[in-house]
Amino acid sequence: MGPRGGKLRRSNFRDDWIRARTAAGVSEDAHFHDLRHTGNTLASQNGASTRELMTRMGHSSTRAALIYQHITSDRDRAIADRMGEAVRKALGRQDPPPEASGTQVAQPD
Repeated sequence: MGPRGGKLRRSNFRDDWIRARTAAGVSEDAHFHDLRHTGNTLASQNGASTRELMTRMGHSSTRAALIYQHITSDRDRAIADRMGEAVRKALGRQDPPPEASGTQVAQPD
């Protein structure tokens, strides 16, 4: 809500954003639009599909949704681990993944 309960407008939003940011202890380097990046990243890291991100964040196209998706090394590791589990299951193996990555040809003796 804007001043006196009215609509937020571009002209009065900045002051409200600064007050909220300061009250939350967020750096003045943070911009309101940064919240969109954070929301998209957190949702995608927690399993949201592109369609779900589009709905939640109000994107009108998949291209817009993909712009905000960021991969992290933790998420990349989780994806690789799940793919490995699926392959081991399909091959009927229950052994844990090896410590070293790469093929035997690529690994030194």
